[in-house]
Amino acid sequence: MEGDRAAARTVAQWDGLELVEIGYGLISRSEVYFDPKEPNMTQLQTARLVLLSIAVVLIAWSAGLTRGEEPAKPVATALVPPRTGKSETIELFNGKNLDGWEGHEKLWSVRDGVIVARNTETIPVSTYLLTKRKFTDFRLTCTVKLVESEMHSGIAFWGRNAPEHGDRYTYAGHLVMFPSGWGMYDLFGRNGLPVDGAPARQVGKQHDWNDLEILAQGNRVRVVVNGTQVVDWSDPEPKRILEGPIGLQLHSNKVPQEIHFKNLVLTTFPDDKLTTVKP
Repeated sequence: MEGDRAAARTVAQWDGLELVEIGYGLISRSEVYFDPKEPNMTQLQTARLVLLSIAVVLIAWSAGLTRGEEPAKPVATALVPPRTGKSETIELFNGKNLDGWEGHEKLWSVRDGVIVARNTETIPVSTYLLTKRKFTDFRLTCTVKLVESEMHSGIAFWGRNAPEHGDRYTYAGHLVMFPSGWGMYDLFGRNGLPVDGAPARQVGKQHDWNDLEILAQGNRVRVVVNGTQVVDWSDPEPKRILEGPIGLQLHSNKVPQEIHFKNLVLTTFPDDKLTTVKP
């Protein structure tokens, strides 16, 4: 017994009690030890219940591993087939003015062939420059740059204008974020979506131009940043997907911000392939 005690590994402690692991496996035998000096019986009983509960969970898990059972794998999201319709390529931005778009005129302008989002006062609710036309399946390519602030911007789609949330031009729907973390978000919905931003952070630029491609088909979203595919995610709740405008985001913030957008070209009902991935 003394030799076993010396080789034991403490898994948890509370109020003089120890849950120990003995043996070669994860848990081959577990025992509870306590220091009898001035014991508080209520605390000891509570601690014993907690530690025994932990032991039961760990033993059950260990038993599954020793039987060679594999951990449960996540269920793959069923793909919704791409929708069909007339395929056409549209220059969303003509390089001269904001024809075809709507948003707060004091926040959006055109400078040297670039759409400029800029605020000098507090933006209490994220606001957007929205296309007047709505889309479902599309490929959007564009070039974007965060000029001032560290707050991300983004491109919204598959949603709707949602003025009931505090701004005439705010958006409820899906958002591909750039840069500052990257990833995806469900605006006024599920919030952060389970999309890893790390691949985009590896190839994206914080305060320089980034080339983006967003391919949205069925319930599937693929994103390319600077020639590298960084997202391939399918929405498990396709009923949330709406025909909606494309929105360029100016995020809520208390500090000045400036974001640039150019080369916005959209293809409706595109072929099922990415066009900007570099070999």
